Amino acid sequence: MKILVAGGSGTLGSEVVQRLAARALPVRVLTRQPGWSPGVTGDVEVVVGDVRDAATLDRAVPGATVVVSCIQGFAGRDAAGIEEIDRRGNELLVAAARKHGVRRFVLLSIVGTAADSPVPLFRAKYQAEQALRASGLTWTIVRASAFMETWLELVGDPLVEKGSTRVFGSGANPINFVAVQDVAAAVESAVLDETSADQVVAVTGPENLTLDQFAETIKSGTGSKGKIGHIPRPAMRMLSVVLRPFLPVVAGQIRAAVVMDTADMTDPPTQGVTTRLADVVAVRYRA
Repeated sequence: MKILVAGGSGTLGSEVVQRLAARALPVRVLTRQPGWSPGVTGDVEVVVGDVRDAATLDRAVPGATVVVSCIQGFAGRDAAGIEEIDRRGNELLVAAARKHGVRRFVLLSIVGTAADSPVPLFRAKYQAEQALRASGLTWTIVRASAFMETWLELVGDPLVEKGSTRVFGSGANPINFVAVQDVAAAVESAVLDETSADQVVAVTGPENLTLDQFAETIKSGTGSKGKIGHIPRPAMRMLSVVLRPFLPVVAGQIRAAVVMDTADMTDPPTQGVTTRLADVVAVRYRA
C-alpha cells in the first residue's frame, strides 16, 4: 500500500500523515508549502506542488494505491478558496487518481453537504462527492462537522493573543464542533478498513456549542480576560458582498458564518468521539 495524502501539511492532513507513518505505512504528501517537513520518522515522501496543476498530479499520483484528500480552501493564511480547492481541486485529484489506476480514494467532506445548500462550502463539497461517486473508483467519504481548530484560529487566537475577538452574528446558535484528531482517526480507519468501501462515514463531536459558549470556554481554559464583541448579521451580509471582489476567501467565511448563525447546525455525537473543546484549548494554548 502506498498512500498519497493531498493537503498533508494542513491541520488535518498532518495528523493523518503522523498516524499512517506510525503504522510504518509508506506515505507520500502533496503540499503547496516548499520546505515542509512531516516531523515524523518513517517512509514519508514529500511532493511540492498545487493540486490544480496537471504536472504536479502526474508526479504525485502515480504509484499510489490509495489517495486521501485533506485539501481545503476555506481557512488558513494561504487559503485559495472553496471553488478552487474544495470543488475544482478535488475534481482534478479524482480524475488523476482514475487516470493512474489508484484503487481507493478517501475524501474529507462535511456534514450537511447538499446541491442547494446556502453555504458555498457545503455545495462545493457536494460537487466533489458527486465527482468521486461517478468516477468508478472505490471510495469512502468522511463527513465531519465544524473543526474546533478552524474556529479557534478565527475566534480563539485573537482573544488569547490580542485580548479581544469578534464573534460572527449573535453567537447564540448552537453548532456541533469536532476535534481534528477525531476526524483524523476516522480517516485512518477509512484507509485501513476495506469494509468502509463505498460508504459515507460521519464524524461529529460530543458538544453543540454557541460561538459565545465557544469563546467563553477559551477564556475559562486560558484565564484570558479578553473582550468578546459581535458583528451584527446585517453587517456580515454587507461585508460578504463588499469583500467578494477583493477578499473572496474572507467573504466566503463570512457568508458561511451568516448561515452558522441562523440554521440548525447541531448534530448528535458520533459514538466513541469524546474530545471536548476544553481538551483542545488546553493543548493549543498550553493552559
